[in-house]
Amino acid sequence: MSGPLAGLRIVEMVGLGPGPFCAMMFADMGAEVIRIDQKRKTGSHPVFPEFNTKYDVLARSRRSLALDLKNPEGVRAALQLIGQADALIEGYRPGVMERLGLGPDVCLTQNPRLVFGRMTGWGQGGPLAAAAGHDLNYIALSGALHAMGRADEPPAPPLNLVGDFGGGAMLLAFGIMCALFEVRNSGKGQVVDAAMTDGAALLAAQIYGLKSGGFWRNKRSSNLLDGGAHFYDTYACADGKFVSLGAIEPQFYERFLNICKIDDPAFHAQMEQKQWPELKRKLAAHFKTRTRAEWCALMEGTDVCFAPVLDLDEAPEHPHNRARRTFLDLDGVMQPAPAPRFSRTPANIQGPPARCGEHGEAILHDWGFGAEQIEALKKSGAI
Repeated sequence: MSGPLAGLRIVEMVGLGPGPFCAMMFADMGAEVIRIDQKRKTGSHPVFPEFNTKYDVLARSRRSLALDLKNPEGVRAALQLIGQADALIEGYRPGVMERLGLGPDVCLTQNPRLVFGRMTGWGQGGPLAAAAGHDLNYIALSGALHAMGRADEPPAPPLNLVGDFGGGAMLLAFGIMCALFEVRNSGKGQVVDAAMTDGAALLAAQIYGLKSGGFWRNKRSSNLLDGGAHFYDTYACADGKFVSLGAIEPQFYERFLNICKIDDPAFHAQMEQKQWPELKRKLAAHFKTRTRAEWCALMEGTDVCFAPVLDLDEAPEHPHNRARRTFLDLDGVMQPAPAPRFSRTPANIQGPPARCGEHGEAILHDWGFGAEQIEALKKSGAI
């Protein structure tokens, strides 16, 4: 293993979405993360049974052990592994780990220094804690979803980036690292309760502050950063492709007007919100006079704060992304490279996604299980 987290040991109780993304982040940074998968048909995906494992990008960089957690021997094996780990990542509904016999009390008794990372949508407590839900529901409750989209349309689902990955996985990773740092002083582990409702709300901290100060309206497409301003939005070009404009600061806005040779005096009132709708209509017509490539030739790389809106095929091929190796092709699967960058201990993808249970015996051996114990687990059906 290589990377800034080399030497860190983490057990991942395999779930969906944010849990695997969080574990991927740790593994890309060099931590040894072992996946405890549900014992099922080798190579299958919990949601898409016909999904080829090599496309499961969130499972990259780590090995897989398939355990039957309804088998007492499987639970004991999991607990033995957890006893050697620095941290655990689980994304089950509240109470599931406890019912399996692997709740925080049991695990922290086995391993007092363990950081027990819990990922849920609603959190471990509260009136909705036991309810099912998905990213869209969690960001809806946080207030963040209401602010996204056009004024004359329903709020727009921002993929599952805000709840699952931003407010969920990344907040859990940060929480686990905070707890691991604290262990150095106290010698005691603890539970990290990462709820996507909390995380999505935290991501909207600036917006809540602006609203409290009277600088943000509770209406979509009427504010500085939600597409209300003519100088911060996306526009269609003559060829049907799109560009993004973010000329907020006066000097960048003036540079935009100069490069585009816009001399209409109405544009000088940049921050007069009542003028924004009309100025947006004028800009929309202006951008349709050229193709996206022509606008890129004119503005890309300048201080206009401009970029083409690239699709998922185009983004990996852009010269900037290619120069920085923002995307990598692994076994024919284009995917984002690990981030951020480190000058001395670079992160790397440690390996392709593992099939369910692919490394079971090797993991057990490497984590101190003897040959007889491994054979007994096989005979019991636990692995």
